[in-house]
Order: sequence, then C-alpha cells, then structure tokens
Amino acid sequence: MTNASARSTYTRTAIVLHWLMAVLIVGTLALGWYMADLPISPSRIKLFNYHKWIGITIFLLAAARLLWRLSHRPPLLPASMPRWQQVAAHGAHWLLYALFFVTPLVGWVYSSASGYSVSYLGLIPLPDLVQPDKELAGILEACHALLAYSLAVVVALHIAAALKHALEQPRAYLQRMTRFES
Repeated sequence: MTNASARSTYTRTAIVLHWLMAVLIVGTLALGWYMADLPISPSRIKLFNYHKWIGITIFLLAAARLLWRLSHRPPLLPASMPRWQQVAAHGAHWLLYALFFVTPLVGWVYSSASGYSVSYLGLIPLPDLVQPDKELAGILEACHALLAYSLAVVVALHIAAALKHALEQPRAYLQRMTRFES
C-alpha cells in the first residue's frame, strides 16, 4: 500500500477514475430521469440500452476504483478539518462506493425480472440474474429508483462539501482531486 502521508493529492489513476465516474454518474442519472416517462418507442428503448451500458461501465469502473483504493491510500485529510467532518467524509465515500455497486446491480436484476436481457455495449450478452417476474420487476424498479435518488443526494452532498471546503481552503482541499502530483 502506498504511503498516504507522503502525498498531498490523490494518484493520477484515482483522479481520472473519480472524474470519469462523476461524468458517467451525472449523465446516467439525467438520462434515467429523462427516459423514465417517455412513451414506448424505438428511441426510448435505445436510451434504456445506453442507460444500462453506462450503469455497467460505472459498476466496472467502481470495481477498478475500489481495487486501486485498497492498494493506494488516499492523502490524509487536512488536520484543520474537524473530527466529525472527517468521519462524515469517510462515511460518505464508503456509502458512494456501496451505491456505485448496488444501484447498477439492482438495475440489472430489474431488467432481468422485466424480461429484458442485458447486453453490454450491444456486444457482450450478460446472464439474466432472475427469471421474468412482473411483481418482482415492480419492486425492483422502485428499489432502483430509490437507490438512484439516494446516489443523487449523496453526490450532491459530496459536491456541496467539496465546494464548501474549496472556498475555505482551496489549497488544502480542492487540489487533492484536481491536481496531478509528480
């Protein structure tokens, strides 16, 4: 494991994964809300497929990010940060990781229960995780939506906290995830 105290920023890999996932998460949340109420059409089906592809990509990137994170400690939080904020920051990060995995998984099971197989990028067929079941599909649809809203709230809180800290001490906080260190 790399030495966190020797670094003042995240690693280049961690920064790239962070911002790539940020763009994908915001994009798929927006896409999910947009497409949910569209009438059934070929365009809606195409958007659902894009949404699934992005969700699977987020799941895969989250796995890569977690593996990287477990072998590369992040930089220490500034000592000036109150203890309760440090605990909240760590808790929010682990909650984000959980949502990165659970939200796409529930979406995949929902798709299977709805009778729609998932094919990654239209090229790699993924196994159906459950048999088609209309009642289960309804429950999973609600769970997926609740998880997506939860993810949106935690992401919004993460952004708000980052902006708050960036305004208070830009060098101590914001540069940790925006600046590559040699």
